[in-house]
Amino acid sequence: MKFTSYWLDTSQPFSEGSSKPLEGHYDVAIVGGGLTGSSAALALAKKGARVALLEAETIGNAASGRNGGMCNNGFAQNYAIMAGKHGKPAANALYKAFDAGVDMVERLVQEEKIDCSFSRVGKLKLAAKPEHYDMLARSQELLAANVDPETRMIARDDLRTEVGTNRYHGGLLFPKSAGMHVGRFVRGLATAAARRGADVHERSPVMAMRKVSGEHEVTTPKGKIVARQVLLASGISQVGPLGWIRRRMIPVGAFLIVTEPLSPDLKRLMPTGRMVVDTRNLVVYWRLTPDNRLLFGGRARFAVSNPQSDEKSGRILKAAMVEVFPELAGTRIDYCWGGMVDMTRDRLPRAGERDGIYYSMGYSGHGTQMSTLMGTIMADVMDGHPELNPWKNFDWPAIPGYFGRPWFLPILGAYYRMKDLVG
Repeated sequence: MKFTSYWLDTSQPFSEGSSKPLEGHYDVAIVGGGLTGSSAALALAKKGARVALLEAETIGNAASGRNGGMCNNGFAQNYAIMAGKHGKPAANALYKAFDAGVDMVERLVQEEKIDCSFSRVGKLKLAAKPEHYDMLARSQELLAANVDPETRMIARDDLRTEVGTNRYHGGLLFPKSAGMHVGRFVRGLATAAARRGADVHERSPVMAMRKVSGEHEVTTPKGKIVARQVLLASGISQVGPLGWIRRRMIPVGAFLIVTEPLSPDLKRLMPTGRMVVDTRNLVVYWRLTPDNRLLFGGRARFAVSNPQSDEKSGRILKAAMVEVFPELAGTRIDYCWGGMVDMTRDRLPRAGERDGIYYSMGYSGHGTQMSTLMGTIMADVMDGHPELNPWKNFDWPAIPGYFGRPWFLPILGAYYRMKDLVG
């Protein structure tokens, strides 16, 4: 069993890194080489900007290369709650932004000829309890009437046509959603950006930033550059001068396992090949990979990611997988890994500008499509079009009593486990 991301292990390493010294003047410095940073670098390079993309480790190393490879439309929250809090027009606009994110991924895959197995297989949200099915049905009725008429309910009696388990009570289908090989996608974006002229520097963590004559001096261990603009696309990075960001996002561990390739007779477990997620508070999700393995993930534990933690979480996830699919009890687990997801309090992204520095992050586990969209949009925002930012009207106060170390996660995990048992 490998304690590394399946996506990163089964994609070619990024090979277009700049050999130039880190010095001189740029139009834009981008901090973070994940999906946001790589898509922004590509969009800015297409505009003719001189771009430096600075990644602390390797392209896609963090959340962008360690997720489920799901490119799903729809936000995490219940549509009725979002409409009640923000009003229907705003809720509809945000919902459509996630649609646009899936469209953007598909467009970039086609335009840049990125071989990442992108496919609109749809997402199925499964009801873990009978009352959850009723909740999903009410949500689908509102979605169909207001913003997504393609959604539909699948009753429990029909569920076997979608997924080979008796564990669930029906589900809500989002046909626009897609899956892909996210390692090949993020590295493909960075490669496309480099070939358009962006200077991509791996293993170049930003350690300091300061204003110099109205511009930004950005310091890394490899040297300093001066940039007219800076885009923070760094998520929950614990490296560098990002204290303001760390007080506003909670890093939560997300853990995944991937099985050995499944035998053809196990096609019955996932006959439609959907992206699947359930309605538990401690959510689990799964999908087939392009080479017919089962990826199974979730918040197995509210813990940080390290080899010991990942191994324990992997055992928990395999037990959860076997609960859903008993046929997989003897199946070998080939990959097990974890990573930190940048959660905001309301599980919605944040993007904007502060003290002359732009940022986009906080995707809260729904970032594959939104981060790609926002990287592209931020290129336009920085080019003088702030009205294009779908998150421009969202404030972002610091979390009271929180300074970047989530001491309360075990308590929160225990609370959600209790809710799943009794709620």
